[in-house]
Amino acid sequence: MENLEPIDPETALDLYLTDRDTEVTQATLYSHSSRLGHFVRWCNEQGIDNLNDLTGRKMQEYRMWRREDGDLSPASEKTQMDTVRVFVKYLESIDAAEEDLHVKVRSPLLTGKDNVRDVMLEQDRADEILDYLEKYEYASRPHVLLSLLWHTMMRVGAAHALDVDDYDPDEQLLEIHHQPDTGTPIKNQAKGERLVAISDDLCALLDDWIETRRPDVTDEYGREPLLATRQGRAHKGTLRGDCYRFTRPCIVTGNCPHDRDQDTCSALDHEHPYECPSSVSPHALRRGGITYALNQEWPTKAVSNRANVSEGVIDEHYDRRTKREKMEQRRQYLDNI
Repeated sequence: MENLEPIDPETALDLYLTDRDTEVTQATLYSHSSRLGHFVRWCNEQGIDNLNDLTGRKMQEYRMWRREDGDLSPASEKTQMDTVRVFVKYLESIDAAEEDLHVKVRSPLLTGKDNVRDVMLEQDRADEILDYLEKYEYASRPHVLLSLLWHTMMRVGAAHALDVDDYDPDEQLLEIHHQPDTGTPIKNQAKGERLVAISDDLCALLDDWIETRRPDVTDEYGREPLLATRQGRAHKGTLRGDCYRFTRPCIVTGNCPHDRDQDTCSALDHEHPYECPSSVSPHALRRGGITYALNQEWPTKAVSNRANVSEGVIDEHYDRRTKREKMEQRRQYLDNI
């Protein structure tokens, strides 16, 4: 590390793009700029202002963040991470990153069906986890977050953006806003803004969280975040950690399905719950919630509007019903033929 020269992410990206300008087409240069822009955004969110501090673990954390943030298929994730690897190799060449860091930048090994992501939280596991939280972690931030993601099918970015005032207990709804100027952009921007109806039980949970357990804080813009820590608005990384921690099977059941020693398992470390093969990201809850709603015979259009995702994307990326389940649901319409 002593031979490295400090450099911030924005400057490094500018140098990289300038260096590649005469080597690749403008289309390729634009693609690299776009992909690496996400990496710079992540660095800013994580407070990384010197790329000398990058490590293999940080690169893995970025990979998981980008997968969830972009809802990436394995093919898209590979494209993104392969570009990051090239960038990191460039950083090594200008003494901006540790030697051979690029070999630690991992990307998926693709198979024939890897254009679609399949990881989701199944209904029985979701019920088990939410029952556990109801009993042992009632009205905690993880309880509120996992309940929101499952029942409303919202993205973690939308949950992160919610303020206390966005919850209307009388109308039983949440209002999702795109507010990039005050730190909470959402995917699809203004098109992602919407009203989300919520149930009596979810309202009761939010009421108890706000009244008894939510830290009485504001964020740096004077807003009152719904999902708060004692320091202010919970970071999206904190919210992802909540999901990984409470979807570890051993937390809920006391047993490990992977036959790991629970005294030495690295996934039990507070900072590394994602190392459990059965723990899942916020997006897996969203995908599971969408599939559950479809199995409950919600119209695809209603699910599309509630989850802020097109019907075509639902069909390709979210709908995990089997062919037989779909057939049986269509059977109800036979009498109308």
